[in-house]
Amino acid sequence: MAQIDRVLRSNIKLRHLQLLVALDQFRHLGRTAEFMSVSQPAVSKMLSEVESMLALTLFDRSARGTEPTDSGVSLIRFARSVLAEYERTRDEISAVASGTAGRTRVGSMVVAMPVLLARAVALLKQRSTQVTVLVEEGDLTHLLPKLRLGELDVFVGRLEPGYASPDLLTEPLYEEPMVAVVAADHALARKAKPTWADLAAIPCVLPPPWASLRVKIEQQFFKHGLAPPQDVVETSSFLGLTIFLQQRAAAGFVAQSVARHFERQGVLKVLPLKVTIELPPVGLITLRGRQLTATTQQLIACFRQANSEL
Repeated sequence: MAQIDRVLRSNIKLRHLQLLVALDQFRHLGRTAEFMSVSQPAVSKMLSEVESMLALTLFDRSARGTEPTDSGVSLIRFARSVLAEYERTRDEISAVASGTAGRTRVGSMVVAMPVLLARAVALLKQRSTQVTVLVEEGDLTHLLPKLRLGELDVFVGRLEPGYASPDLLTEPLYEEPMVAVVAADHALARKAKPTWADLAAIPCVLPPPWASLRVKIEQQFFKHGLAPPQDVVETSSFLGLTIFLQQRAAAGFVAQSVARHFERQGVLKVLPLKVTIELPPVGLITLRGRQLTATTQQLIACFRQANSEL
């Protein structure tokens, strides 16, 4: 334990941490070497140095590539956290030195992107056009680990109660219902009163089985005495959903504000069909105890203003 503590405090360098993260990403010495612009023997030597300092095996090597050990997984998590804070601090200092307004990193679900997030960023840019906003799209399972590691500053999306945790600060903003949609040129788009039976008879794009929304959508079919569609494509990607709606003449389910946004652009058609699904509110999540940068605080204020406007 004392040796590990000494190495982490005094001996390990940023280059070592960058190596561990790159090895975790590529799982291959050659591709890691190419990414880091060094030779493969140099990567092997650097990894051996870290393992020797810690007296631990961090990666198992084989002909198929590299795989982190349990100790490696722990150190990779530490490396990601340190590198995230390094980048954050570097950006803050650079912003002060250059007179620009800084940088903030947002993890967003699709439900918030075209309306709430877009408006909040516009408000932030009105205050300073030099602000940089990094946006990463995904769901809670993908984005919360990045928030905890410091790779994201704030999350905006549905506040699923199953992900509530003492280390997270949540701020509900508004309720967002679901609607059924089809491509703008779909036959159902011209039907005055489409039914759940109509949806059950055509292909559907649904969330993956592990998503809570999937169960709730299937319950809607059962509620109307129908079996869920058998011809299904599963995706949590909005881009994937729109492609399959168009190519497979399928129906899907999206947040109402997102659907209306793309309906105005002629991409989708919202069906006049009641979807009675109870959903958690859309809101913000930050990490408890982490000091937010001035830019992130301004963006959060813009989220609140955008919410009040919309």
